[in-house]
Amino acid sequence: MKANVGGADRIGRIVVGLVLIALVFVGPKSVWGWVGVVPLLTGLFKFCPFYPIFGLNTCGCSKE
Repeated sequence: MKANVGGADRIGRIVVGLVLIALVFVGPKSVWGWVGVVPLLTGLFKFCPFYPIFGLNTCGCSKE
């Protein structure tokens, strides 16, 4: 599992994830806010399982 998420992509995922999770507590109180766990975890672990499928890599690392 090599890193494939980096830079602004990573920061954006973490921010979006935290905002969506925060909505569960302060917003409409919908369970859909827990969808924010996905971008949060992909940002923290620097790995998105869908990127290899589409041949994407935003971390600047080699694809080897």
